[in-house]
Amino acid sequence: MKTQVKALVVGGGAVGTSIAYHLARAGWRDVMLLERDELTSGSTWHAAGLLPLFNMSYAATHIHKHSVELYKALEAETGLNAGFSIVGNLRMAQTQARMDEYMLYASTAETAEVPYEWMTPKEIKARWPLVRVDDLKGAIFHPTDGYINPADVTMAMAKGARQRGVIIERKWQVDGYHWTGSHWQVSCTRMVEKGGNLVPSDEQITITAEHVVTATGNHAQRTARLLGIKTPAIPVEHQFIVTEPDPALVAYRQLGGAEHPVLRDADAKWYVREERGGWILGPYERGAPARFPYGVPESFRADLFPLDLDRIEEEYLSMIHRLPSSEEVGLKDDFNGPICYTPDGNPLIGPAPGLRNMWLAEGFSFGITAAGGAGHYLAQLMVEGEAEIDMASLDPKRFGSWMTTEYAVTKNEEAYEHVYILHHPDEERAAARPLRTSPAYDRQKARGAQFGQINGWERPNYFAPAGFDDQAARSFRRGGWWQYAVEEAKAIREGVGLIDATAFAKHRVSGPGATAFLDWFTCNKLPKVGRINLTYALTSHGTTRTEYTIVRLAEDDYYLVSAGGWSDYDRDFLQKTIADKTSEFGWISCHDVTTQWGVFAIAGPKTRDVLAGLLRDADPATVLSNMRFPWLSQRDIELGMCPVRAIRVAYTGELGWELHHPIEMQNYLFDQLMAAGEAHGLTLVGARAQNWLRQEKSYRAFGTELGRDATPLEADLSRFVDVSKPFHGKAAMEATGIRTKCVTLLIDGPTDADPWGREALYSGETKVGRLTSGGYSVAFSKSIGMGYVRPDLAVPGTALKVRMFGEFWDAIVTEDSPYDPQNTAIRLDG
Repeated sequence: MKTQVKALVVGGGAVGTSIAYHLARAGWRDVMLLERDELTSGSTWHAAGLLPLFNMSYAATHIHKHSVELYKALEAETGLNAGFSIVGNLRMAQTQARMDEYMLYASTAETAEVPYEWMTPKEIKARWPLVRVDDLKGAIFHPTDGYINPADVTMAMAKGARQRGVIIERKWQVDGYHWTGSHWQVSCTRMVEKGGNLVPSDEQITITAEHVVTATGNHAQRTARLLGIKTPAIPVEHQFIVTEPDPALVAYRQLGGAEHPVLRDADAKWYVREERGGWILGPYERGAPARFPYGVPESFRADLFPLDLDRIEEEYLSMIHRLPSSEEVGLKDDFNGPICYTPDGNPLIGPAPGLRNMWLAEGFSFGITAAGGAGHYLAQLMVEGEAEIDMASLDPKRFGSWMTTEYAVTKNEEAYEHVYILHHPDEERAAARPLRTSPAYDRQKARGAQFGQINGWERPNYFAPAGFDDQAARSFRRGGWWQYAVEEAKAIREGVGLIDATAFAKHRVSGPGATAFLDWFTCNKLPKVGRINLTYALTSHGTTRTEYTIVRLAEDDYYLVSAGGWSDYDRDFLQKTIADKTSEFGWISCHDVTTQWGVFAIAGPKTRDVLAGLLRDADPATVLSNMRFPWLSQRDIELGMCPVRAIRVAYTGELGWELHHPIEMQNYLFDQLMAAGEAHGLTLVGARAQNWLRQEKSYRAFGTELGRDATPLEADLSRFVDVSKPFHGKAAMEATGIRTKCVTLLIDGPTDADPWGREALYSGETKVGRLTSGGYSVAFSKSIGMGYVRPDLAVPGTALKVRMFGEFWDAIVTEDSPYDPQNTAIRLDG
């Protein structure tokens, strides 16, 4: 057996075999795959084999689309039929809200060029007369979708991998990983059959690998322990049942009726497809428990759990309602097996936190659907350094090191239950909350804060009157919260507002090598002492890896502020890059200080009036003047008894400061600000209004406009790029050129809705781009959005169209920062 390889893939399910196949396809010739049992013996063997293209995530949609395209081509390459039945996918809607969800999803599908059709209840009945339609509003139909045999597609990818030189070894269990500084030493044990169990033998080997990929499915917790990391990937029970043949279905097919598409009644929480003249029902019911939170028992192989029919009774009865002919049909078979989940239902794909050349492909709740695309894009990350799509939303580090087993179990069970629950864009799921709270959480809650969660932190989305029901206020159009966000946005534009921004990620970088390192690490000039700069760390491909506000506290002492949802993601990248460059630049210290500092952002024309009553200074009248405290600078000030690291910057585009303060003094500072602001109409403001305001200023946001699929130049941020200096990713950025360009648009949309940032942009009937953010502009009294279009269309005054709810709406490309383009408000003296 070979013991030295370039890449070792651990796990022989659909995901693992796809990764091995794609690595070989990408040109790596020394790839090995290990499976502790037999290929497909994990959750792959009991998967239903569905291929749903429907997904609200831009990245996941591309992954699913690639899988479907790959599976159709495998037979021509390998000679093995993967059992792909292209019957389509019919997703039915019982309510208008569900149709609104489908119309929003269709926008995402368009941006990824996924075909779809709309169907009326009458059209459904005409094509598939066994389906009851009298209570349906309509449906969305994917004609290229269908289902596949999970074992067959896995074997086809395995054969394709072998044909390209991949070595596949079965009955080898990985028992340890050791990083030498240049490669991995992977300890393995031969597994043998004994009394129906798979047990370790005395035969052991060590495999040396430059790269390791884990695709261990339900065994992800064991893998994490061996690697010394945390993962939220924990299985949840998923049941599906197979009926005896349905005489009505058999007769329909004998008369030439077309095979039914995969039927999904999302409001009833199930999928159904044909199976040998009968039906397969797969429900996503309430109460499905997580299993194996600390690891799969050694005795558990291709095993199943007992069926719990009581738990799925409601879904079973609703299938009979939708397919009345199934009422008299008996059950032939049942399956209840573990399917791995994560708290947001999306897989973990990318580099492992804190480790070199260790790649994770875990937590696939729709493993067959995602396997082909996951292998393709992960191989790009490994071989080329980046994927052609931004994979940050699937990065394993999106769940921070604060995560615990109980949190993962609770959220994974919730994610399972929510597979078919309406996915409002303003959705906030309640399980495992509140968990991470700033000290002022209770004070804000008492004042009507309706919280969202970002990286576990509770953050106000908006403020509402007592008794307001946030869940009832959600919508695919303008929800019940919309008017409150309008009032908050106006308060900042006209008066003064206070925003809790404690969730910002914050890092302290200092030491003799800090200045040289950060000058190379980021693309903008470094600020002088006491000043700040907005800048970007790039990928090796020249695209945007992270956005930072850098505050220079001293010659070699820097305070870095970045997006709140990405603290572990940013820390990992910083620390790994520092380790690589210390020998070149000198000693550098990097500490994550996120939880040490609270942040309040105060903004609006009356900001100085509120702060004036709290300032303690020898000359308080001039402390906040442009002379002593200019825009884009930092000063240590005192507000009452609270020392504050004040930064003159405002994400809203008004006069304002970020007030970074010792987190243990937050309640004191909050009370002081509220008391001082009472006479000036200080309004508490949430993240939704702030998001609208930053779009009026064309401020790009990481995770929407800024990501690893576009360079800062494509984001139209050349003013923050100093091309006169060398920096990481510069050559690649310049070589990439301008493939697309970020613009701001004012939109004459429907009177009851705004874009969410997922919509396709058109010039005439030609798709020319997509929105990445959307909302409402209080300054212009119309919808607003940001997104990317062809460079020739990124000219102010260009007329485009935005598709929303199936219709086209007029949109005009504006100048950058349509509100106050000269920054008069933010520079206001006083």
